[in-house]
Amino acid sequence: MRFEIPAIPAAMIRRLNEHGYQAYVVGGCVRDALLKREPHDWDICTNAKPEEVIACFPDKNVAKTGLQHGTVMVIDAGEGYEITTFRTDGAYSDHRHPDEVIFVSELREDLARRDFTINAMAYHPDEGIMDFYGGQQDLANGVLRCVGVPEERFQEDGLRILRALRFAARFDFPIEEETGKAMHKCAYLLEHIAAERIFAELKGFLVGKGVGKLLIEYRDIFAQILPPLGKMFDFEQHNPHHCYDVWRHTATAVDHIAPELPLRLTMLFHDCGKPDTISMDENGVGHFHRHGARSVELTEQMLTQLRCDNKLRDQVLLQVKYHDLPLPQTASEGRKFMNKMGEEGALFSLEVHRADYMGQAPDRRPEKLAHYEQAKAVLNQLIEEEACFSLKDLAVKGRDLIDQGFRPGPPLGQILNRLLEAVLDGTCPNEQAALLSLAKEWENS
Repeated sequence: MRFEIPAIPAAMIRRLNEHGYQAYVVGGCVRDALLKREPHDWDICTNAKPEEVIACFPDKNVAKTGLQHGTVMVIDAGEGYEITTFRTDGAYSDHRHPDEVIFVSELREDLARRDFTINAMAYHPDEGIMDFYGGQQDLANGVLRCVGVPEERFQEDGLRILRALRFAARFDFPIEEETGKAMHKCAYLLEHIAAERIFAELKGFLVGKGVGKLLIEYRDIFAQILPPLGKMFDFEQHNPHHCYDVWRHTATAVDHIAPELPLRLTMLFHDCGKPDTISMDENGVGHFHRHGARSVELTEQMLTQLRCDNKLRDQVLLQVKYHDLPLPQTASEGRKFMNKMGEEGALFSLEVHRADYMGQAPDRRPEKLAHYEQAKAVLNQLIEEEACFSLKDLAVKGRDLIDQGFRPGPPLGQILNRLLEAVLDGTCPNEQAALLSLAKEWENS
């Protein structure tokens, strides 16, 4: 199969060829081109040594930051293109980085060190695809398989375990049996991986396809990187609203929400506090009072461990905290809901509730989904009307009250909050005259 390489990397390959060297685009760009996806990067491999690559591009800016791994970056038209010498890797004493790299002259040897067959292909405009390990066949069959012996690939770099899950979710590919077995066997290697790298792979995984089935099949791996999740496995809920244990409910809920990171993280963590909060009544029914608060505690611990940025962390924590807050069914309830959650957070919460319902007992879903539809209609109507649900939307400000003779200070703030409550309750319209009249009434009472 042939495909077109963009002009700049194609010219770099020609330049290297003209100087007597082999050169190919390699890795993810070949895979994506075969899948008819737009590649993000066009990486090049060559038998030229780094100093020989540099000598081939005297007219270009060259960054030498990857020299220890045989990589230089050639800058052209403001874009950087990595050109790496064919190599094999030495021992991986830290299960993450090779202790040394050895330059080799054969492309086959270079491709043998790569992680998965679909990433171990190279391409030349004249020679076509160079595929020694069955990458094209695995792409055609839609399967993710390690190059060579899977356990060896994971022993070299434990992060490849999470990369396998990310690729499986990204392309919706099943993981080949021996590769999957090795992932379970080598899960302990993730102890050696930096939190930032783990989170980067987890984020990519969560926004993929078929995430729920992978969460179930590879649950031991997720417990390895986030131990509090392990308590959810096989934890029966003993409640008529639920037909799954806590982890299967979670995996189902993740699958039923849009593939956006804050949404998927919320569903992953929303019930993690349940195992710590269960109580059984006299009828043998399980209850989880205050499990939202416990879930927030555990979620914050895990997001902190993952070095999550503050904005995303706070967004997820808010949703986890209120994931079982009753959805509004009236305009008054809707205004109070948006006061608590904010407009964006309220719409976010709608989808969290819907996904939660989809992971519950089928006979309870119709009623709950009807509540969801009613809440959606209520909130959309309030947004369309630009309804007041916070102090900034209130038709009266502190200055207006001062102009009417009210004294500045804390009591003024209390009056503004009472006025907002009256608007949220629907007992007073959000109109300046009506609000000032109500404030005067309170002052004189």
